[in-house]
Amino acid sequence: MSERILVAVAWPYANGSVHIGAVAGAYLPPDIFARYHRMKGNDVLMVSGSDAHGTPVTLAAEERGVSPEAFYSEYQAEMLDGWRRLGISYDLFTTTHTQNHTEVSQDIFLRLREQGYIYTDTTEQPFCENDGRFLADRYVEGTCPHCSYNRARGDQCDNCGRTLDPQDLIDMVCKICGTTPVVRETEHFFLKLSAFEEPLLKWVRAQTHWKPNVRNFTLAYLEGGLHDRAITRDIEWGVPVPVEGYEDKRIYVWFEAVIGYLSASKEWAQAKGTPERWEDFWRKECRAYYFMGKDNITFHTVIWPAMLMGYGGLNLPYDVPANEYLNLEGLKFSTSRNWAIWLPDYLDRYDPDPLRYALTSNMPETSDSEFSWREYVRSNNDELVATYGNLVHRVLTMSARNFNGMVPDAGELDDSSRDLLAQARQRFQETAQSIEVCRFRMALQAAMSLAQATNRYLDQKAPWRQIRSDKSAAATTLWVSLSVINCLKTQLYPFLPFSSEELHRMLGFEGSVKDAGWDWAEDALKSGQLLGEPKPLFTKLDEALIEAELQRIGQEASA
Repeated sequence: MSERILVAVAWPYANGSVHIGAVAGAYLPPDIFARYHRMKGNDVLMVSGSDAHGTPVTLAAEERGVSPEAFYSEYQAEMLDGWRRLGISYDLFTTTHTQNHTEVSQDIFLRLREQGYIYTDTTEQPFCENDGRFLADRYVEGTCPHCSYNRARGDQCDNCGRTLDPQDLIDMVCKICGTTPVVRETEHFFLKLSAFEEPLLKWVRAQTHWKPNVRNFTLAYLEGGLHDRAITRDIEWGVPVPVEGYEDKRIYVWFEAVIGYLSASKEWAQAKGTPERWEDFWRKECRAYYFMGKDNITFHTVIWPAMLMGYGGLNLPYDVPANEYLNLEGLKFSTSRNWAIWLPDYLDRYDPDPLRYALTSNMPETSDSEFSWREYVRSNNDELVATYGNLVHRVLTMSARNFNGMVPDAGELDDSSRDLLAQARQRFQETAQSIEVCRFRMALQAAMSLAQATNRYLDQKAPWRQIRSDKSAAATTLWVSLSVINCLKTQLYPFLPFSSEELHRMLGFEGSVKDAGWDWAEDALKSGQLLGEPKPLFTKLDEALIEAELQRIGQEASA
């Protein structure tokens, strides 16, 4: 029976290029998940967009001397191109700077205010006397009071993940001019988070299917007590506060950005010509999965659920499978130090599937993991080229050469042939089961273990010798191998969509792999079916690129 699945993907700030650490943490996992569920025939909606209103955007725009709108638009276009080239299959990737998002955000704001969950109060906020303005949270830096990290932001510490207020920082300074700001009173709207402490605790304790790191972090946060938080700021860029007399204030980004999942769903429904369709994913039975890195856990397990509870009638998250961090060559990715591999740069030089493979096989699902160019080259050459690609190429080439370019007839199967086909069914199920619970590394391992088993089967049967002494035995060996390769094509499609589509055509099928559905039967590839021209699925990489790429990131980091 078909299910509804909402795949809600973290909104990247439109203040720079996306790096592959973010891809591994937040953007590749939901694509694997969505592709699988679409193949299963489930009703899937995968949405996200660029966060155009964050202070990182205004900061970067000011540094470049352009308007925030011009600045975010550049990176919005770059991200759309990157998702297309990497194969990230959004149903809609929009932006927070739309009239639709403004209206939905203001509706949430007003409903919560009517319900008594938003109120006004005076608060103290940093004011830069040198620049003559109040400073939004990201306009200040200082030392984290919890872990002593000396470059914590005014809204959050990137080192320990704790959310902060600017006044929490030790030795606070203005990020623009470096002077020490003064603290002045200003009036703002507050979200009454404290009212949701007990309902959230009860709800989170029931989410036993969550990753332990996500559930435990959230419970510890809630058990520490919730405090009301200001949700407006004295800035000019963002969603206007829909209350008379507050025209000079904007709804703060941490409040309105999470509303983007809802506003994007409504925008998608409008674009489809079915304006009420969003309700299928928000008001009816549906499992909502929120994918992000661990630095965004609190916003999606505490703040957004509180907002949904206060608004009423909207589905809470089903799962928040947040990942840990991917490090680069032994160090944390750092956009400020340019220690990163930027997605557009990668895609200009290399194919997308090897990156998707390398990031999935080393995905930081339960702990931080590592990307290195040496491991990238090894996994491409040893696993994609030598194990999987070579299997496909030699089986298709032998079939084309010896059986008129067609799938050969299968004779009687021996025990080893039946065992391999049984293993294919088992591994196919294991991949599905692992994807269902967002264990993507394990899902990929099940598929690659099947490729390795098929290579062993092929080496044992040696059809290149069988063809000279018993052509019917060779035909059976190649038929079994082709059948398992057809299984691998489907099994690996969520991870390697580009090469799977190529293999689909080489096996003589028309249309797309995804249209064939998440299904495999050993006789799905019919004897006599005309095969396409065999071509290598992957390209072997020269190890010299390792040093070249290390020099590249080193030069960029020192620039």
